[in-house]
Amino acid sequence: MTSRSMTVAGIMSGTSADGIDVAILRISAPKGATAQPNLRLLAHHGVQFPRALRAAVLAAMNASSTSTAELARLGWRLGIAYSEAVTETLKKHPVQLDLVGCHGQTLYHQPRPESYAGRRFACTWQAGEAQVLASTFGVPVVSNFRPADIMAGGQGAPLVPLLDYTLFAHPRRARVLQNIGGIANLTAIPASAAPSEVIAFDSGPGNMLIDALALELLKQPYDRNGAAAARGSVILPVLNSALRNPYFRRTPPRSAGREQFGREYAARFLTACRRHSTKAEDALATASALTAETIVASYREFVHPLLTRNNPQWIDYIISGGGAHNATLMSMLKVQLEPLGCKVDSSRAFGLPTEAKEAAAFALLAWQTIHHLPGNLPAATGADHPVILGQVTYA
Repeated sequence: MTSRSMTVAGIMSGTSADGIDVAILRISAPKGATAQPNLRLLAHHGVQFPRALRAAVLAAMNASSTSTAELARLGWRLGIAYSEAVTETLKKHPVQLDLVGCHGQTLYHQPRPESYAGRRFACTWQAGEAQVLASTFGVPVVSNFRPADIMAGGQGAPLVPLLDYTLFAHPRRARVLQNIGGIANLTAIPASAAPSEVIAFDSGPGNMLIDALALELLKQPYDRNGAAAARGSVILPVLNSALRNPYFRRTPPRSAGREQFGREYAARFLTACRRHSTKAEDALATASALTAETIVASYREFVHPLLTRNNPQWIDYIISGGGAHNATLMSMLKVQLEPLGCKVDSSRAFGLPTEAKEAAAFALLAWQTIHHLPGNLPAATGADHPVILGQVTYA
């Protein structure tokens, strides 16, 4: 295994399907046997999906029927989009890449075994042709990170906790890293924690439901800054009914996606809202409240007792992802989390742009893979043991 430092591009397009984030990191081997790799963020750049590509992605996600031609074309089209996003990033921030890590676009994620064709098994599918990237940039590409964890008995998610631990573990401060993308997920790191003591799981919908309602009701891809929700009133009967979803009572490890909170869920949620109010603002306020309530409930039930057991001081609650730009959602979270002893801030205050974290995570995971090192944290995914993640495509 080589220990030389590498310049690695990480690529992420999440369940919101709104675009692509690219993070370029300089990663070098740790000094000690138990230390974490040294990371330095060199650049971050985000691009939106072209309208036609976003429509194709949304149509394919958890689709009840589609064609093989459609899926083949989408995989290659995504590979081209990822390549163009990295090219655009390199034009703004010229560096020589050594490696690329690409999560791909999740089209289907079934972390628990279900029956199909006479067998029960879990499965997952991330689209995006890695060979397009490898051939374009002339470097190895690591992709398809989730299957190895699933085969080790895990849920294939969340995979960002290794980056959270590497960047944010602290000898005296307990920290929660809350990402609010399409799905909301958190990583809890007690003070002086070993990797095996990290807790991480998906709390439930993040921006996914809010974005779906904004597209339907406002004809906009998202509720900018939470402005529409701020003008609305939460429909309590709808919120209380939504909070009874069995997913929210499931103990970690757990992971979610469009299969739980995608278009079908959004349609049912909107129908329920319209029984009480025809105002778009009220539906968006209720969706925002559901995201906030499930984040706070997840923290209160599964994380707060652990972090406060031997740590009476304030807990750093660090928020990243697109939801960090939603002032209404952030206000809802602060109102509920601060009385629990949490100091709520965005990851930008800690030197990491709010939309760079997941892309940076897959740069780190690619570095781990190419060095034959495991990338999952079994405490987070539920896997039986650490495994090397991903598949390598060469130029």
